[in-house]
Amino acid sequence: MNFISILMGSKSDYEIMKHCADTFEKFNVKYELVVSSAHRSPERTKIYIKEAEEKGAVAFIAAAGMAAHLAGAVAASTTKPVIGVPMKGGAMDGMDAMLSTVQMPAGMPVGTVALGRSGAVNAAYLAMQILAITDKELSTKLKEDRIVQAKKVESDSKDVEVIL
Repeated sequence: MNFISILMGSKSDYEIMKHCADTFEKFNVKYELVVSSAHRSPERTKIYIKEAEEKGAVAFIAAAGMAAHLAGAVAASTTKPVIGVPMKGGAMDGMDAMLSTVQMPAGMPVGTVALGRSGAVNAAYLAMQILAITDKELSTKLKEDRIVQAKKVESDSKDVEVIL
């Protein structure tokens, strides 16, 4: 069973990461969601990654704030794709998380998306695009979703546009 694994460094990250899970549900994509900290529960994180891979995880999404070491810790423990979602908060309102997530050493890639809700949703889309490489049905759903998004922009424009 193929699925995407979502890890959060703290339960407080759920308010944002539920948007990631909601996006998977919209497309009927299987996922797991767990809280596991690279700093407070490093052994739990390592064990979870190994067990998730054995069950069929094809990619990992790691959300964390402040030092944001979770995505890097996941990347160090797997060769599956890792997508980092930096979380807002702390003294630098997420900039520290952004830099910690994006600045990985060569050979330990972490695809990093935006801070917050947009990042959570885009992490789901990016993971689904990875799955869609071999899943034609999901690929079709993603293409249809793009058409819906484009039509919404046109509709929104008609509500407000002024054209000479």
